Amino acid sequence: MLTFHWLLTIAASVAAVVALAKARRTAKRLDRLTETYWELRYDHGQLRARVAKLGPETPPAQAEPEAKPVGTNFISLSSLKR
Repeated sequence: MLTFHWLLTIAASVAAVVALAKARRTAKRLDRLTETYWELRYDHGQLRARVAKLGPETPPAQAEPEAKPVGTNFISLSSLKR
């Protein structure tokens, strides 16, 4: 019976070491992905700024007329409760 407890203890220890190793690999991967995300975001901002410097998206002759601003109407909360 004592041998069974030792085998169970060793198996649990091995499982814990494997889980710890996997958690560390996952943490490193998350760090790399986070760093890549912020680099891509920075590059996207830089490219957007460069495109904005090149000129407007549509030429002025083809620009659409501006829409009239839409006013907001007052809606009472008591009417929403019904």
